[in-house]
Amino acid sequence: MIRVLILCTGNSTRSQIAEGLFRNLGGDEFDVHSAGTHPAGLVHPLAIETRRERGIDISNQTSKSLSSYDEQPFDYVVTVCDEAYQECPIFPGAKNQIHWSTPDPSFAPGDEDERKEAFRHTIASLERRVMSLIAEIRNTKAAS
Repeated sequence: MIRVLILCTGNSTRSQIAEGLFRNLGGDEFDVHSAGTHPAGLVHPLAIETRRERGIDISNQTSKSLSSYDEQPFDYVVTVCDEAYQECPIFPGAKNQIHWSTPDPSFAPGDEDERKEAFRHTIASLERRVMSLIAEIRNTKAAS
């Protein structure tokens, strides 16, 4: 089983979206977790709603602290925001570290429809990256 930890600052939006994507697209071969350097304590309601639009339920996911995963080994640690990357440029126990600079849709201006569109854009961006990483991991496993 491939262990993946996804980090951002609040663990309320981007890392939660990426965790849901990994769980959905990667299936049982991935043990996926997410955490925040300064957890918000909740999953953003628009992240839950816009994930649900595409058939992925993240409503049972919770905002967790990075300290919950201290000293745990991971095959991949992925930071999805620049702040978390700056705070945690090296994660002890990570075999591979990746940084995906991803704007936080939680701060998008506009009315609710415009804000939902920002979340959808973030989902699409993270989905491409998650699919690419899953394919890379599977190809590496197949080659070895």
